[in-house]
Amino acid sequence: MKTGKIIRIIGIVVIVVAIFAAMVASMSQKPSNAERVWDKEMTVGNMEAKNYFIIYSDVACPYCVAFENAIIEHEEDFKRYIEQNDVLVEIRVSDFLYEYGQSKSIESRYGAEAIYCARNEGRFWDYYNLAITKVWNEYYAKLGKSAFGEFNKLGKDYWIDMGKEIGLGETFVSCVENDETVAEIKKNAEKSAKLVNGMPYFKFNDSVQSGFDLSWGWEYVLMYFNSGLKS
Repeated sequence: MKTGKIIRIIGIVVIVVAIFAAMVASMSQKPSNAERVWDKEMTVGNMEAKNYFIIYSDVACPYCVAFENAIIEHEEDFKRYIEQNDVLVEIRVSDFLYEYGQSKSIESRYGAEAIYCARNEGRFWDYYNLAITKVWNEYYAKLGKSAFGEFNKLGKDYWIDMGKEIGLGETFVSCVENDETVAEIKKNAEKSAKLVNGMPYFKFNDSVQSGFDLSWGWEYVLMYFNSGLKS
């Protein structure tokens, strides 16, 4: 065989091997956190963190509210935990219970609208933390699951008043009243429905958990987080 032909064959083999190696590398490389996050405004922690914990939530879900209220009540512990363990936390809020729940809770829709409207003004966390705290203290902490019926009669004014409480003005009010964020919320509920089977639902690295109890507190939140770190 001529030397030139041998060199060409070797060259082709090298190219094929290189292409195959590149394909394998691209398949094994995970997308970055920034590429996977749905909304950066709804995250807390280091965007480049090695641990990525996702919380699928609905403000009308009593178990979601219990979980997130436990975090709010231990905010400093929570911040210290995610910093020490290099964690990015994302909350994916939607009107899941309105779109897919048996109850068709309208407050699921109204609450999500208000949250997204506050997000539009850069006040997601201010509004969200207030909403979780008020819903917990005024309803589920007192009456448990039986509060759901009364809670589902609140109307948009309840959510609008919370916005005013943190200083949001007419832009926020108009956003909620005119359903300006509904299309985005429905889209996120649809995406959530393909990934979860109820609320709340948690994906912590490779660990998947669902559910929470109204009687549980911070120690159970830590159990959920630690299961993700171990995975």
